Amino acid sequence: MTRPLPAWRSLLFVPVLSERFLAKAHTRGADAIILDLEDSIPPTHKEAARAALAAAVPRVAQAGADVVVRINRPIDLAVADITAAIMPGVAALMLPKVMGPEHVRLLAELVADREAALGMAIGHTRFLALIEGPAALPHLYAIAAEPRMAGMSVGGEDMATELGATPSADSMYVFAMQGLAACRAAGILPMGSMGQLANIDDLDSYRAGLKRGRALGFTTASCIHPAHVPIINEEYGASAEELDRARRLIAAFDAAAKEGAGAVAFEGSMIDLPVVVRARRLLERAAAWRRGHDLP
Repeated sequence: MTRPLPAWRSLLFVPVLSERFLAKAHTRGADAIILDLEDSIPPTHKEAARAALAAAVPRVAQAGADVVVRINRPIDLAVADITAAIMPGVAALMLPKVMGPEHVRLLAELVADREAALGMAIGHTRFLALIEGPAALPHLYAIAAEPRMAGMSVGGEDMATELGATPSADSMYVFAMQGLAACRAAGILPMGSMGQLANIDDLDSYRAGLKRGRALGFTTASCIHPAHVPIINEEYGASAEELDRARRLIAAFDAAAKEGAGAVAFEGSMIDLPVVVRARRLLERAAAWRRGHDLP
């Protein structure tokens, strides 16, 4: 894939058959809306959910959010989901319970066939991988390196269940960091946070988990409650003060570099090239997000 990655901070799950959630999805401020065909849809309603996608996509995208569709894991359901979900307005598919690169390649072949049948550019549809079982852990780097991949998340309730663990930041820490390293090596979005998983009403704890996640290197998080969206955008975004400091830091370093210095004192700290690289990345990510939202 040669085009840039999406600059997503927040992705909000919306059950595709819930009129109450669909009607307000575009007002929530999420960078992307995930129309869900998986956990929120009972087996007897899967066909109706697929049929509802075509109308739901432009509704949730009307304020500029990208659209992602989470498909089902069983292959018979996945084939039908892909047939319904691939369209120009869908930027990516979220793939649950990914097992390895062969699994991703099989789905990529199905997606490419559907894109071709619709006259779309091959490769239009990106993938977000959910690693939810320990059997996939040895394959993290290979999964992250698959060409359609845009982001990956490791852990969650399913992973904890298979491990016999209590879902928590501590029980998921090692695996989440393995996934983050694989994402960084492949140049894709590391998705996740290091907060509590179940109590959606504890917003202070939720914010603390995002702060910890950002400090560890995560850039993107999905959520099921609209109240979480602005918190993700704040913690995985950048404030005006952070951006201003990054610009001043880069200017100070560049001025020192012209004089032949490889490090320089800046506001009480010594800065060198790795610090400057992080500052440049922060500015680039903020600029990409603003472009995606048509902001000056």
